[in-house]
Formats: sequence, C-alpha cells, structure tokens
Amino acid sequence: MAFALRKRRQSNFERAADGSMTLMEHIRELRSRLFKASLGILAGFAVGFWLAKPVRHLLEQPYCDLPGSRDDKGVCNFVQLGVADLFLLDLKIALWIGLVVGAPVWLYQLWAFIAPGLHRHERRYAYAFTALAAPLFAAGAFLAFFVVRKGLEFLIEFSGGDIKTTLDITRYIGFVTNLIMLFGVAFEFPLIILMLNFVGLVSGRRLLGWWRSVVFLLFAFSALVTPTPDPFGMSMLGVCLCALYFAAVAVAFINDRRKGRGRETYAGIGDDEISPLTFDNEPVEAGERIDAVAPVAGPEPVAPRRPIDRDYDDMT
Repeated sequence: MAFALRKRRQSNFERAADGSMTLMEHIRELRSRLFKASLGILAGFAVGFWLAKPVRHLLEQPYCDLPGSRDDKGVCNFVQLGVADLFLLDLKIALWIGLVVGAPVWLYQLWAFIAPGLHRHERRYAYAFTALAAPLFAAGAFLAFFVVRKGLEFLIEFSGGDIKTTLDITRYIGFVTNLIMLFGVAFEFPLIILMLNFVGLVSGRRLLGWWRSVVFLLFAFSALVTPTPDPFGMSMLGVCLCALYFAAVAVAFINDRRKGRGRETYAGIGDDEISPLTFDNEPVEAGERIDAVAPVAGPEPVAPRRPIDRDYDDMT
C-alpha cells in the first residue's frame, strides 16, 4: 500500500526569507509581533512596579551617602513638590524596569521580524553586536552612577556650609536616569566603529590615522553631554570613550588581517604619491614572420549598356 508523503508546511520565517509572503501577511506578522512584545513589556512593568521602591532607594544612594545630606532622623533631604509626584515617579521607574526585564521578549520579537531579510553572515554579525551591546551599556550605566556621586560631592562642597541643600526627588531621579541612559548609549560608540569596519567602509589603518581628531571630538562630546560642571565626569567619560575607540581599532586591525585587507597594490601609497614601477629582465621574444602582401587583381571589364527599349517592359 502506497502512502503519500505530505509536504512539510513552511514556517513564517522561511516564507518571509524566500519572499513568498504577501504584503498583508507581513502586516499581520508585524501586528502579532507587536502584540507579543507589548505583553512582555506589560509583564515586566508588573515586576517593575513591585521593584520600583527598592530601585528608587538605590538611585538615591549617591546623594544620601554624602555628608550633610540627611537630617537628624537619618532621612535624606528630598522634597515632593506635587501630591502625586512620588507615585508618578514610581510608575516611571517601573516602566524603565519593565523595558529591561521584558527585553528578552521584545528584542526576540523585533529580531524575528527583521532576521528573515538578512543574510546568514549578517545574522551572525547581529548576534555578536547584540552580545557586546548589553555589557557595554551596563558599563556605561555603572560609570554614570559613579560620576553622579563625585559630581554631587563637588557641587555641594562648592555651595558651602552656610547653604542647606534640599533636592526635589523627581528632578533628582530624572537627572540620574538621564545620565545613566546617556553614558550607556555613549558606550555603544565602538560598535558603530566595528560595524563600519566589518562592512568594509573603513580600515583599521585609516581609523588609527584619525586618532587625533577622534580624541578631540570625544572629549568635546563629553564636555557637552556631561550635565555636571565638574571636570571629573567629563574626564572619566572622555578617557573611557578613547579607550573603547582604540580597542575597536585593534579589533579592526585583526579583522583586516583576517580578511586580507591592505594587501592591494596601491594600499600603502598616498593620494599625492606616484606609484612605483616594477622592472623585470625577461627578454622579449621575436614575433612570427609576416608574409609579403599578394598583388591585388585588376578590375573586371564593365558590360556595355543595353538599348533603352530593353530596359522597360510593356507596363512602364
């Protein structure tokens, strides 16, 4: 008895990769991915609302650990200007925690929608960059938490002991979270450098040749984005970004050597230099003998013209 083999049904990933999905199917796929990502963020928001108060106390530590920041009862000198400010602040912190906790869900949904349009090597690069982005962002957030403490210490000491400092809790937490976000995003700068090198737009030699301009621009960027006027935060961010830049250049050199870049004929020659000529001593062999040209035959005689009455028929 013969059994008919059933054809295996293609998954949405395979159909999107080979281009067999229609536009409406892509839209339905996007809607489904967004709905699942929203559920992940909502679940993370529920966890974040439960952790909002401990996280808020953690963000208060850079100021609360400074001398003179607590009253006689040991409570930090924070004020609340609005009735619902603290509640709205906890909701904001819960949303940030929800984005972090639900990151595996919404990042996977985003990747599952984008990945079918990428080649195999592009997916491999995306895995590597994603694996590096998380620890780099965490390192930037840790540095920002350290810079906040030093910056507040400098500013409070500058104000003097005759002025009592009382901070608004909403503005203070917003200041800390914005600084953490800023430092975390700034630490993703080496990934942009590596991406340009991996796609072949810039080489490691060219990146190293730009180091003076890049160092100046990084320190200028650090001076502009650091919200505290103390030189400590600017210097820390600038030094860390420069170290990450040179680390990315080293990785670019390794990638260029692995792919054999820089071995072209004119790779080490500047635009205003003359390329060297290579001379060889190989003898030039004699060419083949050319036979003499044969004489051209004379023209054939022209036939005499016929009488005019024979050139026309009865109709013409």
